[in-house]
Amino acid sequence: MRASLLQIQVDPHESVDSRRERVASLVREQAGADLVVLPELWTVGAFAFERFATEAEETDPATGPTALAMSAAARDAGVWLHAGSVVEKGPEAGALYNTSLVFSPSGELVATYRKIHRFGFDRGEATLLAAGTTPVTVPHPQATLGLATCYDLRFPELFRALLDAEPEGARVLVVPAGWPAKRAEHWTLFARTRAVENQCFVLACGTAGSHAGVAQAGRSAIIDPWGEILAQSEDNAETVVTADLDVSQVDKVREAFPVLKDRVL
Repeated sequence: MRASLLQIQVDPHESVDSRRERVASLVREQAGADLVVLPELWTVGAFAFERFATEAEETDPATGPTALAMSAAARDAGVWLHAGSVVEKGPEAGALYNTSLVFSPSGELVATYRKIHRFGFDRGEATLLAAGTTPVTVPHPQATLGLATCYDLRFPELFRALLDAEPEGARVLVVPAGWPAKRAEHWTLFARTRAVENQCFVLACGTAGSHAGVAQAGRSAIIDPWGEILAQSEDNAETVVTADLDVSQVDKVREAFPVLKDRVL
């Protein structure tokens, strides 16, 4: 399973329409990958709070500009695409969500995930966006994907829910983020920890540059079930991080070191 993480720059001088076109072109360049992943809120910037309401959009490809562009890019490239997240206009009046979108190689929107844990401590995202309530897995043909977003990474109970999901638990955990540079070490630490404790692959896709003046950690990484980093961006420059995952390693690790069988709680 070849995975490619696109560590995207969110340039405030670039229009959202232009960025969509540029990112769609980058996705098309990943033809041959089995899964392509984009960062959190790459259309607007994870810390551009003042733009959340004005940039909010539908997640239906028929009505949402980002969903439409990413659906077409996934179809053109013939790839599964985790298109990062957008600020979603929820069905409730005035409700906004941080919502991830996953497309099949045919361009079909096969899953959405509304971020459950909102960052901000009663400021920013925590006050502007509603919280999701449902863990989401995706039946990719090579390995079930478990979806999480940025701050979710600090809450191991979510990843246990993804591990235990029916009909098949997650084997690859996909985490797009707009993680700040000043806590970059936490980003890498938690990503590796979630891999080790759940004996899963982790695809941690960060953002390049800065979001609304907040320097980003970057450091996108592909991590195996032993917690070993298979590929990583060493800084927060715009780049693509790619690695081949032997998904059979999940079963091999779980059989060789069956720690999950000793769970009590």
